[in-house]
Amino acid sequence: MTLVSAPELVDLLDSDRRVVVLDVRWSLAEPDGRAAFAAGHVPGAVYVDLESELSDHGVSGRGRHPLPGGADLQAAVRRWGMNDGDTVVVYDDWNRAGSARAWWVLRAAGLGDVRILDGGWPAWLAADGGTEIGETAAVAEGTATVRFDDLHAGALPTLTADAAAALARDGVLLDARAPERFRGEVEPVDAVAGHIPGAVNLPSVTVLRADGTFADTTQLKALFAEAGVDGAATVGAYCGSGVTASVVAVAAAQAGVNLAVFPGSWSQWSSDPSNPVETGDGSD
Repeated sequence: MTLVSAPELVDLLDSDRRVVVLDVRWSLAEPDGRAAFAAGHVPGAVYVDLESELSDHGVSGRGRHPLPGGADLQAAVRRWGMNDGDTVVVYDDWNRAGSARAWWVLRAAGLGDVRILDGGWPAWLAADGGTEIGETAAVAEGTATVRFDDLHAGALPTLTADAAAALARDGVLLDARAPERFRGEVEPVDAVAGHIPGAVNLPSVTVLRADGTFADTTQLKALFAEAGVDGAATVGAYCGSGVTASVVAVAAAQAGVNLAVFPGSWSQWSSDPSNPVETGDGSD
């Protein structure tokens, strides 16, 4: 199970099951979500900083949001109060980016029961599940185990830059960024505009409904099919720095599509001047 609805989360929190709720509010415009968390969050939730806890900026050459190492991630999940076997629910308030990144990182680390609150914080408010105000309360240290020291070789498939380039030629490589960034018309973050030659644009927001919930399985399968995913070819995804590609990875899991993520994404690819760059819509 990948998604949980807000009413289902209410029931989970009222049950005898151990549930850890993680608030991963992050956006390109506001990467630090602490103020929003303090203004209101799911009761008992722990704030998770995508920049410092779900990324390791001490790593060079792997893009703007390098994956954390296993030891650092294990220390973090224990700070959050996680034990092996816990049900973990992650949520955010912007296009499922923060929660999808957390889901992907925790699943790649070998942690099993990780779910995304479908619709995020707005869905929780609509369900009237209650709001807690203030900083993260102290939680008991957890004992969860991260099974992989290198998440690039973890429980979920990943791509290197070379593998992503080969997949764009021989399979299907999806670019989860906005169309104007894919085409190279604008590039607000990275030094070079454009996309990996041969990639296909599937913006991460297209897998979401207007209310921020994921499209149903039939709709997701149709979206992937339109992008050239036929169930036979290998599929990969990248974005700007490996965050919103995780949203497409969640959608792929819902649709039954096996998908590998290129964690360094465009920020890694474009930092190497020897890598080719394509612009336009890719249809030529």
